Amino acid sequence: MLHHISKLIAEGEHQQLDFKFEIADAHKIARTLVAFANTDGGRLLVGVKDNGALAGVRSEEEYYMVEAAAKMYCKPAVDFTVKEWNLNKKNILEIIILKSACRPHFALQKEGNWLAYHRVHDQNFLANRILLQVWKLENAPKGVYLRFTDPEKFLLQFLEGNESITLSKFIRLAGISRNKAEHILVRFILLKMIRMTFTENLTFFTLNPSAKLSENN
Repeated sequence: MLHHISKLIAEGEHQQLDFKFEIADAHKIARTLVAFANTDGGRLLVGVKDNGALAGVRSEEEYYMVEAAAKMYCKPAVDFTVKEWNLNKKNILEIIILKSACRPHFALQKEGNWLAYHRVHDQNFLANRILLQVWKLENAPKGVYLRFTDPEKFLLQFLEGNESITLSKFIRLAGISRNKAEHILVRFILLKMIRMTFTENLTFFTLNPSAKLSENN
């Protein structure tokens, strides 16, 4: 029977799986921990190279560095569980992080500032202002309210006839401020009327199929 770790390695790195040859920088590992917690959760395999080759954990200090990163370099602290496996005489740590109910989590940078990250495919990206606002408001006790004025109508009508729109294009075409555009996008996302999609160099917004306007609107 194929070993649990072998099965995970065969998947390759993806949105919920990351390989680390070693833990040598608590600041860097904090970014990965908060990215998993802020997105869909995931697993971190310590002692595995990027190509999937087994390197093994070199010392117990690596576990303590993960623990320190989760508690001291993540705000709020990121909860995790750990399992230790032995495969081909190599010790591998499986760090399991669940999707957080209290996001956003921030990672401490070497410069002293705190930044939030999220996970896209196999990379950690800095969270933008819109995503941060979505996280902060998603569990708001009073719910989310949106006035349906001309800019809101414009956005939905534009996305009816176009595949996507960027923040800068929305600002330009609707003739509104950046803060106003972000406010509208945040609330449409929270109401599940539009989706935010990330690539390495671009963030764009698309209409949810279920939110499409009828021909009579």
